[in-house]
Amino acid sequence: MERRGHRREGGMTTVEFAFAGIVVLVVLFACLEIGRAMFVWNTIGEATRRAARVAVVCPPNHASVLRAALLNPPGGNADSDHINGLSIANVTIEYLDSAGSATTSIPSMAFVRISITGFQHTLLIPFYTRTITVPPFRTTLPVESLGYVPETETRSCPGG
Repeated sequence: MERRGHRREGGMTTVEFAFAGIVVLVVLFACLEIGRAMFVWNTIGEATRRAARVAVVCPPNHASVLRAALLNPPGGNADSDHINGLSIANVTIEYLDSAGSATTSIPSMAFVRISITGFQHTLLIPFYTRTITVPPFRTTLPVESLGYVPETETRSCPGG
């Protein structure tokens, strides 16, 4: 009698394992997705820092600044090769005077501010998909040469 009852429970063990396996896999994928979201947030912060660093040594509004903000190599796309959905539409370049007001006059430029705003990241967790708007990231640095080369009295971007 016990043997017959034991065989009937064999199918129940399979069903219990299936339910427990689903829960474990969902939790595993949720952990992986949270890690991916943290990677995206950190990468966007790094992108603003790199773009600001390029902006202070390149002429105003040089194409290299946008490429740096997208983490793309020279001749890269208008969309980021590293972060899906990040494009030049999310990047803002501002040149500021010493009072912090926007300016287009090169002699009065004292700071460069790079912002990445409006970027949305989609979490892909099984049974739960959600799009979140990443908070704005900004980096402001004091200008350096703005690409000015004294020997030739021209403006160019190093390596760009």
